[in-house]
Amino acid sequence: MSVDPATLRIRIYPDPILRRKADPIDLTPNVVEVAHRMIELMHQAEGIGLAAPQVGLPWRMFVVDVPPGDDRQVECDPPTATPGPVVYINPELSDPDRAIEPLEEGCLSLPDIRGDVIRPATITITATDLEGNRITSRVGGLLARCIQHEFDHLDGVLILDRMIQLHRAQVEPLVKALERKALRR
Repeated sequence: MSVDPATLRIRIYPDPILRRKADPIDLTPNVVEVAHRMIELMHQAEGIGLAAPQVGLPWRMFVVDVPPGDDRQVECDPPTATPGPVVYINPELSDPDRAIEPLEEGCLSLPDIRGDVIRPATITITATDLEGNRITSRVGGLLARCIQHEFDHLDGVLILDRMIQLHRAQVEPLVKALERKALRR
């Protein structure tokens, strides 16, 4: 399935594509073009990650760009930031840390909705990169959280499903407003 990258836009909840489980894809020139467009869209929206379902594609692919910051470093073990945008095709997660941490998350497909989500502090990701290489990385901190968040999108899981109950209840009016807005379209 060839896609015109110029037509891609970030989909907003309750768009049904956000709840669909994505399918594995082959690396093609079109997939590379789409990945570059996803990075553009992510940067325009000031995000640090974007999954293919969020741009309307049922593909198992996402992009992340977690810049170094106060507690984020590229040159540490495990890294907590990226040296620039990274594309993960057909990713698999493994070996989650037993230590779990709550931290506030937002989502480009759920504007203005934020809440605490509990996730493992470190994770291992294996995926194909844009050059067709199979890569494996152990990551921590915000990078691990971002990767887990984007991976959830590939399975139709949103932060609404993982948010601690108190925060889920607090954002419910905002969720309902998004649903009503979608009905008016």
